[in-house]
Amino acid sequence: MAGGGDSTRAILFALGANFAIAVSKGVAAYFTGSSAMLAETVHSLADCGNQLLLLLGMRQAKRPPSPDYPLGYGKAIYFWSFLVAVMLFTVGGMFSLYEGIHKLQHPEPLKQWWWAAGVLTFGIAAEAVSMRACLVEVNKARGKRSLWQWFRESRQAELVVIFGEDLAALFGLVFALAAVMTAVVTGNPIWDAVGTIAIGALLIVVAVFVAIEVKAMLIGQSVDPARQQQIRDFLDTRPEIAQVISLITLQLGNEVMVSVQARMREEQSVAALTDQINAVERAMKQAFPEVRWSFFEPDTKAGL
Repeated sequence: MAGGGDSTRAILFALGANFAIAVSKGVAAYFTGSSAMLAETVHSLADCGNQLLLLLGMRQAKRPPSPDYPLGYGKAIYFWSFLVAVMLFTVGGMFSLYEGIHKLQHPEPLKQWWWAAGVLTFGIAAEAVSMRACLVEVNKARGKRSLWQWFRESRQAELVVIFGEDLAALFGLVFALAAVMTAVVTGNPIWDAVGTIAIGALLIVVAVFVAIEVKAMLIGQSVDPARQQQIRDFLDTRPEIAQVISLITLQLGNEVMVSVQARMREEQSVAALTDQINAVERAMKQAFPEVRWSFFEPDTKAGL
């Protein structure tokens, strides 16, 4: 998609960081008995699986159109992205809540807490690198929009998911480190359980927001509002078109379908009218490379 970030690069950075973090967290959870560390280990392992699912979805989305799928498989990435959001909610968020509530009812003192502190510090640094790589791609896509506006308007499901995952992972690590250190300073292991519950709540909130955005794409959204306006402005300036009556766009992964109803200046010769429509479609696809399918309906009546 024109102006979009490189989602694959962001996913690979996140996958590498999360795998390294998951291994280190697992070791720390074993030696310390920290529930926050265990929750974070499960969270990082779930993130690794999620990123592999996103890579699978991106690969499937590139399959060519077929008789059964005449508009291609582009929306496959939306399905896998939604599945990732569900896994983030269940495997990450609900497990963390369960573990935190369990430890709240049956608190256990932390053992060798310095393992957890060291691993969490490493994890924050590694996740910060992953988050920075993600933000580089997000900034390419969002332009002058705020992060929140980009999140609500973006049609790159995989980049939205990675951004949400990285954000949740970074804040989750900070919560876990704060919980462990507070438990050590106060001598009260309940703080470890509180941190685990906070991590679970954070993951659930992020998962819900990501799921809402991906669900909209899965149902069928138009292109990015700014891009749609650019397409309309392009059509309005074409000399062959007297009036654009309606413009419908549909985002299909990284490809776009465009349907145009317009009153053309040529209304006498069918051959000339066909040439004009073909010229507009060629120019539109050249100006907007993501447009894969275009359907043009000439009309002699002015729009209502």
